[in-house]
Amino acid sequence: MSPHPNPKILIIRRDNIGDLVCTTPLIAALRQRFPEGWLGALVNSYNAPVLDGNPDLDEVFVYTKAKHRGQNESLPGILWRRLMMMRRLRRMQLDDVILAAPAPQPRLIALARWLKPKRIIGFGENGRLDVSLPLDTEDRHEVEDVFRIAAIYGIDGPPPPCRIVAPAGVSPAPTLTIGVHISARKPSQRWPADRFAETMRAIAAQGPIRFMLLWSPGAEDNPLHPGDDTKAQDVLERVGAGATVISRPTQTLPELIAALAECDAMICADGGAMHIGAGLGLPIVCLFGNSGAGRWRPWGVPYRLLQPPSFDVADVGVDEVVTAFNALKADIPARAP
Repeated sequence: MSPHPNPKILIIRRDNIGDLVCTTPLIAALRQRFPEGWLGALVNSYNAPVLDGNPDLDEVFVYTKAKHRGQNESLPGILWRRLMMMRRLRRMQLDDVILAAPAPQPRLIALARWLKPKRIIGFGENGRLDVSLPLDTEDRHEVEDVFRIAAIYGIDGPPPPCRIVAPAGVSPAPTLTIGVHISARKPSQRWPADRFAETMRAIAAQGPIRFMLLWSPGAEDNPLHPGDDTKAQDVLERVGAGATVISRPTQTLPELIAALAECDAMICADGGAMHIGAGLGLPIVCLFGNSGAGRWRPWGVPYRLLQPPSFDVADVGVDEVVTAFNALKADIPARAP
């Protein structure tokens, strides 16, 4: 239990997009447990848009990693702003700092101790943690693993769904729209363009529907930010007049969130975009290559997961994806008349 009835709690999660999405159930549970407490999050500029508009947080503190700084940002500048932010957090006299990533984090423990909270809560054996949780040995989902922290505050029950707030003014598209995200970081998660196109044509042939084609823009051979412009163009040419397709390249995370907020369901590979869709409440057909489906499947939404024995999505057939989508149809919320 918290030693204070209305504690000041800072949650630190500074890794990938999906990891932060999978921490939102814990944030929601803490807000319900401490409606008058202060809840803050310390994140990086890469994943911070996940928390935009989140009503469970009083404040989000964002720092920029050196590798993510913009063209007009100097390294001394971002380091100075980070120092000022940390000094402000230290002055707040925090009750708890939660290191929410369920793994050993010795560097973050040192940062947390500099902030001088009453308690530091984290995972793994480390004498510098005030409350430590053992590392997972039960193959839990990432959400369930992180949510073990809730028991420290007397919170029982299963984790709620993930939560991302749609941007103001964004609403579902006027017709049934399926988001199709074709980009994936891992080679084993990259489904070929011709199969995306064939899948879209097959689904479109069943009745009125439209697709929103989503991808990371740029050239495939860009060493810093490889993109899928060529793949997207290939998909569009192969679909032709066989389906209604809206092209939506998303350069930034806020653009991706806004685009998916217009959709009714989603077809994609495992990755950050999939977790964004789950946070927005979308039913999902997801393709898993060489990644842990048990740990990273969509949380809190209807889904159909396809993972071949080879752990390479190239071995998933079009018919399997179409069958999975048809099985998911009943879970897509009906539109208001």
